[in-house]
Amino acid sequence: MMSSMDGAVTAAPLRTGFRWLQLAMGIVCMAMIANLQYGWTLFVDPIDAKYHWGRAAIQLAFTIFVVTETWLVPIEAWFVDKYGPRIVIMFGGVMIALSWVLNSYADSLPLLYTAAVVGGMGAGAVYGTCVGNALKWFPDRRGLAAGATAAGFGAGAALTVVPIASMIVTSGYQHAFLTFGIGQGVIVFVLAFFIQPPRISIPPKKKQLNLPQTKIDFTPPQVLRAPIFWVMYLVFVMVASGGLMTAAQIAPIAHDFKIADTPVSLAGFQMAALTFAISLDRIFDGFGRPFFGFVSDTIGREHTMFIAFGTAALMLLTLSAYGHVPIVFVLATAVYFGVFGEIYSLFPATCGDTFGSKYATTNNGMLYTAKGTASLLVPLASVISTAYGWKAVFVVAVALNATAALMALFVIKPLRRSFILGKEAESANTATASAKTETA
Repeated sequence: MMSSMDGAVTAAPLRTGFRWLQLAMGIVCMAMIANLQYGWTLFVDPIDAKYHWGRAAIQLAFTIFVVTETWLVPIEAWFVDKYGPRIVIMFGGVMIALSWVLNSYADSLPLLYTAAVVGGMGAGAVYGTCVGNALKWFPDRRGLAAGATAAGFGAGAALTVVPIASMIVTSGYQHAFLTFGIGQGVIVFVLAFFIQPPRISIPPKKKQLNLPQTKIDFTPPQVLRAPIFWVMYLVFVMVASGGLMTAAQIAPIAHDFKIADTPVSLAGFQMAALTFAISLDRIFDGFGRPFFGFVSDTIGREHTMFIAFGTAALMLLTLSAYGHVPIVFVLATAVYFGVFGEIYSLFPATCGDTFGSKYATTNNGMLYTAKGTASLLVPLASVISTAYGWKAVFVVAVALNATAALMALFVIKPLRRSFILGKEAESANTATASAKTETA
């Protein structure tokens, strides 16, 4: 472990506007990869209607995408630490464009799965780099910065859900894949030229009792040996599994509930229930990530987790009982995604607080692989729903979120504080002993 101040360059006055510009460009890049995950549900039934491969087989591509996206992030983060963010994000832009181009031509499951691997590599390169860069630029506002960056990924699909759905109807899903794939990739590639990491040491936020932050930078091997990392990993998996299942299956769920095309009127707008739900989900998801990040900067990470995970359990329970009612389906999924997306702001911020800034990109990348682990449960949702119905799937997700809420408050909170204080005391004792030895 290394003290965050050892060998650090004295912090020069920050060009505040420049670091916010870096954050903004990262948000736009994240928005460009959002459709790879959140727009996918619009393509499932059209692909099945054309090739009759079955939902479970098609959704396997989604799982492959998420696994590839997350499990390769630590490797991509290593390239970021060695070569900087620019080259990695440029690579990501090329890969996400290639992925949807391949999807537009995929006439077999192997080709569909290959496109998922390519897209996962690209999305992971962009996601891991942008979140890690935000943590480095904003050690004083980690929750807000990680949340705002993740909001691009959560809300990025909101503006394009209706155009994509319309293009699928009018021109076919292949044309939608091709058009949006190339457009998204080009934007990321161009922005990559302007993204850079901080060149000076940025002082962390003054310590607060409800927001403990380590003074030590832990290397990735040290992080992997820390029990608190694996507890956080487990809770991440528990919460992410329900959100990924809902994001991937929301269209099939709406069709099985026979409400997908039912008109819903809300706040002066009227749309089909499914289109309305997906659009509102992305807006709430995008808003929730920076909001809960900001809240966690104020009341603490674990208290915010408890509130969010508990609300998620309540919304899933509501969907289980009343999801067949169109207006309930739209509102309950919107609130659910509003509190679900915060895991992508709270866990990176918590990781940075616990393990330091120097290796934040790699350490957060390792924690982010929990999303890939959770994605392995997505195909099981199709199997369970076929055998027992969607209510059974929702009940399992409710149990996972409720348990995660309790673990955040009663396991993560004390364990994380004990880890930070213990390691700092250990480091101080080592430094004192070393000083005495030199004096002697």
